Amino acid sequence: MEKTVKRWFPVFVLPTLTAFIIAFAIPFVMGVALSFAEFRTVSDATFVGFLNYIRAFTDDNLFLQSLWFTVKFAVISVIGINVIAFVLALLFTRELPATNFFRTIFFMPNLIGGIVLGYIWQVIINGVLFNFGYSITSNPTYGFWGLVILIHWQMIGYMMIIYIAGIQNIPTDILEAARVDGANATTVLFRITIPSVMPSITICLFLTITNSFKLFDQNLALTAGAPANRTQMVALDIYNTFYSRSGYEGVGQAKAVIFFIIVAVIALLQLYLTRRKEVES
Repeated sequence: MEKTVKRWFPVFVLPTLTAFIIAFAIPFVMGVALSFAEFRTVSDATFVGFLNYIRAFTDDNLFLQSLWFTVKFAVISVIGINVIAFVLALLFTRELPATNFFRTIFFMPNLIGGIVLGYIWQVIINGVLFNFGYSITSNPTYGFWGLVILIHWQMIGYMMIIYIAGIQNIPTDILEAARVDGANATTVLFRITIPSVMPSITICLFLTITNSFKLFDQNLALTAGAPANRTQMVALDIYNTFYSRSGYEGVGQAKAVIFFIIVAVIALLQLYLTRRKEVES
């Protein structure tokens, strides 16, 4: 059996590996190379060294402004989504009526596309703010919290399902033994439940961190960065730099590389820290 697997392994891996190289590896390497060049098309690139990276931080404050906006948004979203999703998972793993129905209802927003979600919440929030003479683009605070509400509504159900799977995998005999020993609900939660679902916490933190940082279509549909680019997240700033400013293609590419490094470092650090807890538990 092992010899058969080794013999046919390259045949089954080759299509996926080829697709990965063509669709990801080659474009990624080309993108990094183009971040050091000035270009209009790939064929007319001229090497300029680190000039694009310098211009990304010095030509205007939009990149740093959008980065700070994104960091604040990500911190609030990651904490809020995971706490609420975990609480709902605890609730819906109990013997309550219609739990499967409510699980489905909470998960459904994740099935809606980001652009559609953005326009839906733009209508809802503007419908409320118009009663007071405002709109979501009147003040960057409205846009910020509108994005926070949107991403919570979209992702809580998805994270909840992952937490439910983790909670249901906890051996019942451990929980019963804890209750027999007199452990109260708080002790069971912090000593048994949370340590046991650390793999689920690792996955959910990774997904919420990466999705919060690279949010694009929801931002575009909800506020498009208005007012005055003050609700513009990094992904939207990169898009606008690359496609809306002539001669800034290389700068946009440099911003994309910087953004990739930031998100990769944060995500890998999170994975390292939470996986250590898995080992300890």
